[in-house]
Amino acid sequence: MTDPRKEFIAQLRRYQMGSISRRHFLGVTGLGTAMAVLAGAVPGLRPRPTFAAGEIGDKVSLTSWPNYHDQANLDAFAEMTGATVELTVFGSNEEMYAKLKAGGTGWDVFVPTNYTIQNYVDADLIDPLDLAQIPNYDPASLTDPRMTEPGSIGGKVYAVHKDWGTTGFVQNTKELPDKITSWKEFWDITKDKASGRVMVHDYQLTTIGNALKYFGYSFNSNDEKELADAEKLLIEAKPHLFAINSDYQPSMRNGDAWMSVAWTGDGKQLHKDIPEIVYVLGKEGGEIWSDFYAVPKAAPNKKGAYALINYLLDPEVNTKELLFHGYPVADKRVIAKLPPDVANDPIMYPAAELLTPLEFGASDVLTNPLRAEIMARFKSA
Repeated sequence: MTDPRKEFIAQLRRYQMGSISRRHFLGVTGLGTAMAVLAGAVPGLRPRPTFAAGEIGDKVSLTSWPNYHDQANLDAFAEMTGATVELTVFGSNEEMYAKLKAGGTGWDVFVPTNYTIQNYVDADLIDPLDLAQIPNYDPASLTDPRMTEPGSIGGKVYAVHKDWGTTGFVQNTKELPDKITSWKEFWDITKDKASGRVMVHDYQLTTIGNALKYFGYSFNSNDEKELADAEKLLIEAKPHLFAINSDYQPSMRNGDAWMSVAWTGDGKQLHKDIPEIVYVLGKEGGEIWSDFYAVPKAAPNKKGAYALINYLLDPEVNTKELLFHGYPVADKRVIAKLPPDVANDPIMYPAAELLTPLEFGASDVLTNPLRAEIMARFKSA
């Protein structure tokens, strides 16, 4: 029979080392609210941070996407470790890939999308991860291989899953009351009722991809004729656009833009704050994607990088992240913590008939020079 005194001491030591949560400690020891009060009053009962202040340096550089991290979590990491998180955001994977390939970035952690990881491996820009330094990464808790497998290449894990989402568009129904359900309608209305009020991403994958969907072509098409059709549509639409920018929330919020190509989380954030802004998946299809955490081969603070990734994958922290940014995850530990209204939200978890026609980005579209030329001509037109 287990000695209750020894079991209590063992659980107390695990709690002090930060390997179990306060809630778990109080539950397994049966101390309840009384112990919670005592833990707040006695410093020795508080969990110790994983890293002592200064052990991972005073800064960790994180390169990611707009509106994608809860600053409160990053501040808590800094308080816990003494290392401030320096956040840089990009608007496209092409820009992110080109920057890292050019060298001298100083990035410690970055957030690539599924289809780009093979390119980073082929260019020798990332090494396999040392999973021993990411104990919060638990492959057994990941529920959907489609979302998580792109991080593993040749049997080695180069990137660990962050979250996933879709690419659709947001529509301000107060300004544009007609129900819009397709990419064809999106582009036609851009050139008509919404002229001067529409935004598209500064990102060839989604901007060209969703122009391709107007004609019923594959989101990932590299066919020259099909790309020429997409370019013609983009050039026609260009005079009617408000802006080409991947950070479109400010303009949607202040009313300068009435419609924009958008990602899941931005759609969720905008709709939550401004209910008349709705998120739409074009019925012709479009993009489904998954994002990951990776560490550049040349990262100056790899210890800090692993500490930050491990922290962000903690189920408690990851749940707070999800509730902030509105992107679903494939981690069942997090899914179990979600309030019912979030777990059943149609923006985050669309109906099967809307998900079925969506395509994951293909690695060859990242480096296709024709796509890059089309995007450059579109932006300069």
